[in-house]
Amino acid sequence: MPASVSPPGGPSSRDYGILIIEDDFRIAEIHRALIERSEGFRVVGMARSGAEARGLLGCHADEIQLVLLDAYLPDVEGLELLWELRRDHLHMDIVMVTAAREVETIAEALRGGVFDYLIKPTEASRMAQMLARFRRERTALAARGEMSQEELDRALSRLRPEQTATGGSRTLPKGIDRLTLCTVIRALEGADTALTAMQAARAIGASRSTARRYLEFLVSVQVAGAELGYGDVGRPERRYRLVGDVTPWLEDG
Repeated sequence: MPASVSPPGGPSSRDYGILIIEDDFRIAEIHRALIERSEGFRVVGMARSGAEARGLLGCHADEIQLVLLDAYLPDVEGLELLWELRRDHLHMDIVMVTAAREVETIAEALRGGVFDYLIKPTEASRMAQMLARFRRERTALAARGEMSQEELDRALSRLRPEQTATGGSRTLPKGIDRLTLCTVIRALEGADTALTAMQAARAIGASRSTARRYLEFLVSVQVAGAELGYGDVGRPERRYRLVGDVTPWLEDG
């Protein structure tokens, strides 16, 4: 199947154009659907290889502000294409959307200045979060000639949940209770293997949705990591384990 290009017309000129570079057309279509549900974005095209991506960029580079890039492509390493994009298309931001979890791959992508790094399977809420942050940053940077440090920090949302002035425990977002968070952390600490949301729910005596909310919060602040596993019926499910320092998030700080 050749690279696909969205028909011209329709979206507002203020919409941000996205190029999806993904060799699995089913995943590409899922990402397209997620993007089309987010206001202010349109998919300019979809490419299944480096060659197709270069062809689309040659014709539509001016329409593209964001590239979703897989690390595994049939004719080129995604990271090689990342550096090529960085060299030839400085106006574009790049988000890695890939199953690659190796630290070396992640580190090189970060050195390459990726806007974000999403690990497959990508959840709709995480994709929406990334797109909202992209729109907010682009809008803020386009609206002013100069910015103060405070305005820049707020626009870029580079501050994780705020540390207190003493550097102790951190402020929690709405919907995350510290006592419950501590219980979830202790359950992960006491587990011999990575836990599913259901296993964590049983361990803390809460619903699966509650456990999942706290587990995903820990992933978002890089205290926990999520990996894809398979349950008894063969369906993929996320499993969580601690990967970072839990001290700032515990009740006693």
